[in-house]
Amino acid sequence: MRIILAALALAALPQTTLACGGGFGDFVAGLKAEARAAGHPADRVDAFFAGVRQDGAVLKADRSQGVFRKDFIEFSRAVISKNRMVNGQRNGQKYASTFQRIQRDYGIATGVLLAFWALETDYGAVQGDFTTLNALVTLSHDCRRPHLFRPQIFAALELYARGDFDPARTKGAWAGEVGMVQMLPEDILRNGVDGDGDGHVSLKTSPPDALMSGAKMLSGLGWRRNEPWLQEITVPEGLDWSKTGLNHTLSTAEWERMGVRGRSGGLAKGLKGSVLLPMGRKGPAFMAYPNFHVYFEWNKSFVYVTTAAYFATRLEGAPVYDPGQPEPGLSAGQMKALQQKLEARGHDVGGIDGILGEKTREAVQKEQMRLGLPADAWPTPALLGKL
Repeated sequence: MRIILAALALAALPQTTLACGGGFGDFVAGLKAEARAAGHPADRVDAFFAGVRQDGAVLKADRSQGVFRKDFIEFSRAVISKNRMVNGQRNGQKYASTFQRIQRDYGIATGVLLAFWALETDYGAVQGDFTTLNALVTLSHDCRRPHLFRPQIFAALELYARGDFDPARTKGAWAGEVGMVQMLPEDILRNGVDGDGDGHVSLKTSPPDALMSGAKMLSGLGWRRNEPWLQEITVPEGLDWSKTGLNHTLSTAEWERMGVRGRSGGLAKGLKGSVLLPMGRKGPAFMAYPNFHVYFEWNKSFVYVTTAAYFATRLEGAPVYDPGQPEPGLSAGQMKALQQKLEARGHDVGGIDGILGEKTREAVQKEQMRLGLPADAWPTPALLGKL
């Protein structure tokens, strides 16, 4: 599920790495030539690519990520089950020494890694059955996002040279992520940690390796040691809604002066945060602290990120959120119609995909302000009608 941004900027990549399309066999031949030019022995390159094939199921999965069309309440209730809560607590105790090392070395709370472990693979039980090399080569051959996936092929080749990747047997998610917390090959090369001390980084079979590697990656992405990430809050009815959203940040002291309160416990002192209303002013409300933004480096979906961050707070002892009574939202078809109208007015919504992402939210808020509506960034049929 997670698709991390490529480490190299598109403009900085050699022209050869941008090639895509054409005959699949010719494309693979080009990959092999590039690998040999990079210094890999011919026999290693031939063995690595020997059984590679195009996988149509990968392309189908890439085109149908409908899970993120669910709203926050629907998605969070579906994935944060009682079973996942219980297993999270058990795994927290079972691997307590690993989580203590994570806290010591990276300042990341246990619930954060447990939530990723649960949502990505159900604590390792469902890691994906796509052959990883086939997935990466298929997505690189496809011309939608080759700049993201092609470097992962050569990272996998480097892991193969180290004995940590089997091109025929390594399986994972459709987008090429591997292991219990679903990391791409480049991320494994950069952040892989031998947590159990056996001399290998085995993210598929070793929870200590997977958890320590995930923690190192989060730290490298900017996680601030021993700071919160998300907190449920209560907001006054008369709040200036135009100041809410991830694009607006104030100190917690300023939010408190405006009547914002922590639902259980006070707001974090000395930090800045954003009032997050995933389903508008009448739905759940959270304070998003700086660490919350690191989640978007792991996954770009607003709904997934908010759910993962909230789940982490639950695993740390927070109560179930108050759902409130949010106004009805839009269907996928209505959302696309809204995005088309917003684009026609000059807003960048990140594409007409029927998904309420952060760019669409920001555009909605601007139009709500223009029309004199409560600017809580939650699109309703009434707003669509006014546009």
